[in-house]
Amino acid sequence: MAMKFITGAALGLGLAGVALAQDAPMFGGEEDQAYAQQVWQAMTDQHLAGDGAIMSFPYPGTDPHGMMLETFYTTATIDGHEGALVVKRNYGPEGVSVDEVLGAPAEHLGALTIMFQREAGYDDETGNWFYAKYLPDGSLDQSPDGMALAGLVGKNAEAGCIACHQNAGGDDYLFTTDAEMGMMME
Repeated sequence: MAMKFITGAALGLGLAGVALAQDAPMFGGEEDQAYAQQVWQAMTDQHLAGDGAIMSFPYPGTDPHGMMLETFYTTATIDGHEGALVVKRNYGPEGVSVDEVLGAPAEHLGALTIMFQREAGYDDETGNWFYAKYLPDGSLDQSPDGMALAGLVGKNAEAGCIACHQNAGGDDYLFTTDAEMGMMME
């Protein structure tokens, strides 16, 4: 009988572990945060973030990104993998003009949101996109419950990056272009 009890207890602990693993967040862990910092470094190296970042002509945006936006399409190499990188600078507040953003971008920059296409197998179901939302200083923004916004943000959820971007036309998860991401890599 003791054997059955031990087996039952072990089975119960095993099932509890499965339940906890299922409830674990799909984003924002230490690995996602470390990867996001590597992406930030690649962006600063390419002058897409940080001091001395290049500027383009802002265009009107909407929530959740910003009232004025700049979007850059390029590639980056992270951990030996070259992938497509989309960087969106999010400016505000509501009513901000193009001239105000061009005249004082640092005063109006609220966040930088990115999509980096990781290696095949990262998450094939969602196009292998890694998402992150940075504050202007390069630190990661957080969800209302304190999760770092990096990784598979919004997967299997009603809100978040993936939940929104899965509604983009085509298979690329991008609203702003239907360009073949492979073309960006050439």
